[in-house]
Amino acid sequence: MSAILTPAGLLLIILAGYLFKRFGLFGQSDYRVLQTAEFNIVLPGAIIYSFATNPHDISLMWISLVAFLFAFIPVVCIFVATRRRNVTDRAFLMLNGAGYNLGCFCFPVVQSFWGPGAVVPAAMFDIGNCIMVAAGTNVLTQQLLHIQPGKTLAEQHAGSAPTLPYEKPKDRDARRLARHALLRTIAKSFFGSVPFDTYLLMLALTIANIHIPDWIATICQPLSGANALVSMLMVGMLMDMPQSRHDVKEVLAVIAWRVPFCIVFACVSWFLMPFSASIRAVMVICALAPIAIFSTLFTDKVLGNAKLAGFSLSVTAIISLVMMAVAHTLMGV
Repeated sequence: MSAILTPAGLLLIILAGYLFKRFGLFGQSDYRVLQTAEFNIVLPGAIIYSFATNPHDISLMWISLVAFLFAFIPVVCIFVATRRRNVTDRAFLMLNGAGYNLGCFCFPVVQSFWGPGAVVPAAMFDIGNCIMVAAGTNVLTQQLLHIQPGKTLAEQHAGSAPTLPYEKPKDRDARRLARHALLRTIAKSFFGSVPFDTYLLMLALTIANIHIPDWIATICQPLSGANALVSMLMVGMLMDMPQSRHDVKEVLAVIAWRVPFCIVFACVSWFLMPFSASIRAVMVICALAPIAIFSTLFTDKVLGNAKLAGFSLSVTAIISLVMMAVAHTLMGV
């Protein structure tokens, strides 16, 4: 029973954030304050603390590659399979149908299952995952669907979502400008993400075998402890119930895409990966994690609909909690 208390507590924090907003203790846009703090201070601090307090074997980088593929493949599949749908729906599915909530949800779960040492393979999994969720998924979605960075679809198309497929520029100068704009967008998306930059720095230190000083770990410890609280409270604050039948269908579509992929990737992790049973078990739990926190951020920037993304995250968190508990029992590790 104790193994599920931590993720159940995360769901209670989400509920608290939602109820505080409903009863007027938080404003409708107050989640943006926590959003800024989470992505620029709290989550990077948690990443640094993980690397500073746990030994990270560079040979586990193969886990990062696998995690990258797990986060990349669903985005491409959704793009191909939804080509007849409008851009708004496709963007929502692509942003929320792939990627994993590891630092805020999965880390506490694996630690409750197997202790602090289990965070090490989970963090290596998150490096590959973070390439996609912290920037890659957003870049892919914007480029494949021809969405202008920095503006929501409503702002870009005067309140109406585009329904026509994207046509590449035919003029040579226009193509050159488009390539330069793409490179700038990619660079800004990746290197403008503080958590992604933090992972790159930690990875470089690991490869160079440079130990992070203890005083840095001491400074980052409170941030690591606050990570789950801040992120889940933020989700509860931005969450809102679906406003229409269409919103319900979108949430169900996200679940319909995520659950099969999660189960397939969990099976791949357990049966095909060349690691010890303890490491494979952590990979299974990571593959069953809910929607990434970053998805709410990018859904807000691209669609201006973070509330539906927050609701989707909460629903998938409940589903993930059940799948994780079942998987933990079946693996017997």
